[in-house]
Amino acid sequence: MNESSDSTGIDGAGGSRVTREDVEAARERLADVVHRTPLDTSRTFAEMSGAASVGLKLENVQRTGSFKIRGAYNTMAQLSPAEREAGVIASSAGNHAQGVALAGDRLDIETTIVVPEVTPAAKIEATRGYGAEVVVEGDIYERSYEHALERAAETGETFVHPFDDEAIVAGQGTVGLELLEQYPSIDTVLVAIGGGGLVSGIGTVLKAAERDVRVIGVQPEGAAHAKPSLEGEEIHELPDVDTVAEGIADTRMLETTFEIARDVVDDVVSVSDREIAAAVTLLAERAKTVAESAGAAPLAAALSDELDLEGAHVGVVVSGGNVNLTEHAELTRTGLHELERYTEARLALEGWPTAVGDVVETVEAEGAELDVLERARRTSVDHPNRTPVTIGLEGSGPKHLEGVLEALAGLEDVAVVERSIE
Repeated sequence: MNESSDSTGIDGAGGSRVTREDVEAARERLADVVHRTPLDTSRTFAEMSGAASVGLKLENVQRTGSFKIRGAYNTMAQLSPAEREAGVIASSAGNHAQGVALAGDRLDIETTIVVPEVTPAAKIEATRGYGAEVVVEGDIYERSYEHALERAAETGETFVHPFDDEAIVAGQGTVGLELLEQYPSIDTVLVAIGGGGLVSGIGTVLKAAERDVRVIGVQPEGAAHAKPSLEGEEIHELPDVDTVAEGIADTRMLETTFEIARDVVDDVVSVSDREIAAAVTLLAERAKTVAESAGAAPLAAALSDELDLEGAHVGVVVSGGNVNLTEHAELTRTGLHELERYTEARLALEGWPTAVGDVVETVEAEGAELDVLERARRTSVDHPNRTPVTIGLEGSGPKHLEGVLEALAGLEDVAVVERSIE
């Protein structure tokens, strides 16, 4: 990993080099294409993490819902006439797909995107909405990637890689330029790592800055290939991945991003899927912003015990917000569980439906939210003259929720049979 903060360019194994000047040139190409996304400071997250300040770089409100348009357009704008004529093919878990599709629409280039089966429907439909052909192939991203390469070899289409390309890295690095301008006091940045294009681009810019900025990569525990790669000085490939954060569910970095990241990344930390879900929940609740799992991973790291951010001025890159509403609802419910603000219980009611009204009134009186109340399937242990129901409760914390359940247990027509709070 990085041992110096004065690097302005990176020489890779194949002569790869991305400089601050490359990123500046990319910004000129992107001037009329991408949004300068906002930086939202959060006192709440600063207090929760112990940092002096926290700035959320909201790439989830970028065009196409993520940072990916930056690298895709920068790359495709530099294709030769022959390459444009042949058309473009790419592989993606969703966000790169939309970036390539929009770039193709803007540049009048036909595009085909190969996506894995786990890609959310919202991302697929959005990609088609930009005019791209979408091919669903492979159970994980690596299989989609292999299929796209095979097709490119057969058809002559130009393959646009999601991260292992200097122009992609330079395009993603424009996020770093904006960070420096919007957050002058920044001394630490947290960036999700999938294939490493975003962290390599941002790191290239920040390590060329006049001040020292710590660059920390974040990965889900189920796709944590970067730390062993950077510490072991060679690319480490996972046999498989298992994470809710499909946007960063890569099995490895490749040469371009590996050679750059080893020079500009100071550390890599991993977070659990449950911590990511909690971060998705907190972003929705406290920052009023919708983030996908991959986009919330850096905040999860900031709020974890993995990092000492005491007194730091921390930039958190919320890299994307492309998530199905049902998936977002499930994530926030899991997040509330992780934050100990949600519980389920099984009740036995005497005198349905009068007892339901008592349950609703009691929950409301206790200041909690009744998220779910539904009749449960009767089992052999249920009293034959009672109606079994399950409820989902949202409260301010475990003590509050325990108090609500105790109040319910005190009702004459309600018995609390089972609860998830111990």
